[in-house]
Amino acid sequence: MSQLHQAIAIAEHGDENRALALTRDLLAQHPNFEPALKFQGALLEDLGNGSEAIASFQAALKLAPTDPELLFKIGLYQLQTGHNAEAINLLARALKYSPRDRDTLYYLAQAYHLNGDNDVALKAIQECLKVDSNNASVWQKYGELLCSSGDNQAAMQWLHKAQQSDPTLDRIDFDLAVASFRSMDLDQALQYSTQAAQRKPNNLTVQALLAAVYVKLGKWQDAEPIFRSILQVKSNDVPSMLGLGQCELELKNYQQAANLLEQLLRQDPTQILAHFYLSRAYAGLGRTADAKYEADLHRTMLEQASSAGPQGDAAQENKVWDEARQLLLDNKESAALQLFRDQSKGPFATPAGSYVLVGTLYSAMDRPNDAERCLHKALELDPTVRGAHTSLGIMALQQNNLDKAENEFKAELAIHPNDQSALAELGEIRYHQARWADAANLLSKSKTMVPSLLFILCDSYFHLGDVKNANLTAELLVTYSKDQPKAVQGVIDLLNRNQQQDLAQKLLHQQPS
Repeated sequence: MSQLHQAIAIAEHGDENRALALTRDLLAQHPNFEPALKFQGALLEDLGNGSEAIASFQAALKLAPTDPELLFKIGLYQLQTGHNAEAINLLARALKYSPRDRDTLYYLAQAYHLNGDNDVALKAIQECLKVDSNNASVWQKYGELLCSSGDNQAAMQWLHKAQQSDPTLDRIDFDLAVASFRSMDLDQALQYSTQAAQRKPNNLTVQALLAAVYVKLGKWQDAEPIFRSILQVKSNDVPSMLGLGQCELELKNYQQAANLLEQLLRQDPTQILAHFYLSRAYAGLGRTADAKYEADLHRTMLEQASSAGPQGDAAQENKVWDEARQLLLDNKESAALQLFRDQSKGPFATPAGSYVLVGTLYSAMDRPNDAERCLHKALELDPTVRGAHTSLGIMALQQNNLDKAENEFKAELAIHPNDQSALAELGEIRYHQARWADAANLLSKSKTMVPSLLFILCDSYFHLGDVKNANLTAELLVTYSKDQPKAVQGVIDLLNRNQQQDLAQKLLHQQPS
């Protein structure tokens, strides 16, 4: 300790390099001396050696796993490097041992926010406000999180309060611009986004917001150069390409708009609005047939997107399913059921619903006996539970038992007449039975986005002689199969067999080389 105190005294007198050398000598003799490791980390941090500092802090944490300062330091580093889940874990642990630490609460709120858990983020920043109720930075963060949660009016109040207290706060103009924009107060949004852009002229996020405000105000000539400047730095930025395409369209530069939107759709064919703008651009160029085709494609994609409903956090959902899979592999079925019950929303956040999900997961793991057991248990708990009959039908279909599969899908539709999966799967059965009209009707009603089902819908339309809808479906299939080259090649072959070589070539050329 005397050597460490000597190093601390030297550092306090301004000679941090000598203090670091002395601390390293000390650790060479006593590598597990936690106070020295912690002090070494602090010195390295002050000297700008962030990665070495964190390594020293991590070594110290192994020796002192309940030290809130070490947990905070490493948690903040994980947050700054984009590892939000790890940051949450460390900062939450730090809070256990220092429950009223303002900085820990502040950055924990930010970590939850970046991880998509905005409700929990709001609770954390509200706790931070209780600890430090007169801090403008905390007011600003609270306003930002309120805006993210959709409470723009309250957000503006807190952001104005923060700005009046400290006009030099970083990003305050940007936060006010975002809250104003989401409230559709476009005059204020323009004022604040202009100020933010003047303060940070090289920040592309700020510039993109200003351009978006100009678009909402119909100031196409003001928005156009901003989108171009963003694309000079990020040539494939999808929102900027779409924004510039709209500007060119509204400025009646139809050919430039068409060229840009075609390029965008080659890059990302799922951009529904791009098809609408491209339809208008083609109309401006007098390409009536192409304009109608793009308008039909836009309408069909919009209907499918609307029928799919709001999308959850895919990363979080995948994480839950991965955790549940591991629990089942470890023969911890009860824990997997509880996990699904805790993490699910809507009809699956019930005992019966959790059995449906576990049964479906067992089926994917090729454990049909366990799958059937859980699915029948779900129906025993709640005969009207959504999805159980559909999952049983899919399993029967995989076993080529069409009669049993059909009965299960009909049972699902008797309870839930608009169940999209059951409609689509029953459509597949009708396809195998060569009942083309029934197959097309059911698959079309299902609004499916599954490439294999879109393929049989496309083929059903060709069997019926409905070339227009077959072509639209082929384009949808390619749109939703960007990372599935076999599916794309399959529909191109189908188009060629049905004398649709022009569309086949178009779709083939859209594929990445």
